[in-house]
Amino acid sequence: MHANLLSSLPANRDLRPLFRQVRMASRELAEGLSDADATVQSMPDASPAKWHLAHTTWFFETLVLLPHLASYRPFDARFNFLFNSYYESVGLRFPRGRRGMLTRPTLETVIAYRQHVDAAMEALLQAEVSDPVLALVELGRHHEQQHQELLLTDILHLFAQNPLKPAYREYDRLETGARETIEAGSLPRPLAFLSFEGGVATIGHEGKEFAFDCEGPRHKVLLEPYRLADRPVANAEWLEFIADGGYRNPLLWLSDGWARVRAEGWTAPLYWESGDEGFMTTTLRGWRRVEPAAPVTHVSFYEAEAFARWAGKRLPSEAEWEVAAATLPQKGNFADSGALRPLPAPEGQGLRQMFGDVWEWTRSAFSPYPRFRPAPGAPGEYNGKFMSGQLVLRGGSCATPAGHIRPSYRNFFPPEARWQFSGLRLAEDF
Repeated sequence: MHANLLSSLPANRDLRPLFRQVRMASRELAEGLSDADATVQSMPDASPAKWHLAHTTWFFETLVLLPHLASYRPFDARFNFLFNSYYESVGLRFPRGRRGMLTRPTLETVIAYRQHVDAAMEALLQAEVSDPVLALVELGRHHEQQHQELLLTDILHLFAQNPLKPAYREYDRLETGARETIEAGSLPRPLAFLSFEGGVATIGHEGKEFAFDCEGPRHKVLLEPYRLADRPVANAEWLEFIADGGYRNPLLWLSDGWARVRAEGWTAPLYWESGDEGFMTTTLRGWRRVEPAAPVTHVSFYEAEAFARWAGKRLPSEAEWEVAAATLPQKGNFADSGALRPLPAPEGQGLRQMFGDVWEWTRSAFSPYPRFRPAPGAPGEYNGKFMSGQLVLRGGSCATPAGHIRPSYRNFFPPEARWQFSGLRLAEDF
């Protein structure tokens, strides 16, 4: 187990408050969902909310309780097959693309499963626990936060298939301050670019806070001088791209991207629909007019790269992004804000919205850093096995739990993925 997992533990080594907090947060995300809402799977890349609730519980049961609490008895031994995700070393698993077929267990039973495991975890954590076990619990907490974000993005994709355009959460209060009061038709301020000198820089995680294994080891990189946009690309700018034939011009696109455009009929970001009053979009808050000043979201790497070429710019590398973000406060519009969608950039100078609102595509492949070694056993399957065919995104989104992000955090998805809250920030050479 990596040393940074151990150094991130509380001084009193009591993880129970943090464990309870993350488990309660998942339950709160599922409040208001019917059993049908929580069961249906809208596409193979998405998972039902019920499965997310069960899989995160399976993680604690399988990787923590069964090996390390002698008195523990599984809630249902069959759940190891149903709710394993991709851990080949743990055993066989139910096919990912058929998770929506699991009408049983019911949502009620899954909640009972969570309560059973939570009670056993409380018993484990109140005893003297070794450092490796505590490190597994800490990994499980952050794993559950990742699935909290996936639960939101997958519910949005599910609800977007429904012609009734249902809302996951209706507006009952404003928690996001002045940025919610910006008029829907307002335009963003023109992009400004900040200069960075380049040279030898050091990236990757170090310190006492938690990080996933793929965020290290810390190492040196050589950067050419570059400029980075002060905010993400906004919907107003994407509308210009559409109007200028961006989705019809093959010269702007990578070959694989253009093949996707033609095969899947892309003409706008995912969830956008053109009507008499302009573009509308499905959000977690329901059916809404596209906000010109808000960051564009639900675009693939292919779309982001094509837009950058159209704008005469490029996407930043993940090293350029991390160097620019390294000293910034990790504050932004996260899931906890209550907005549940990207918001217009706040007023101010310098880099804005580096954290929250939208994940930002980089041009970097998700590959191992120098001297990277996966952890032994099942935890080693967490990230390293996916270092092929994926692109890195940085910064978190409006669906990311607050406190889950940091400058070194490396999210990754295949280049065609669009259902995540993914946007872009432009870069250029000088």
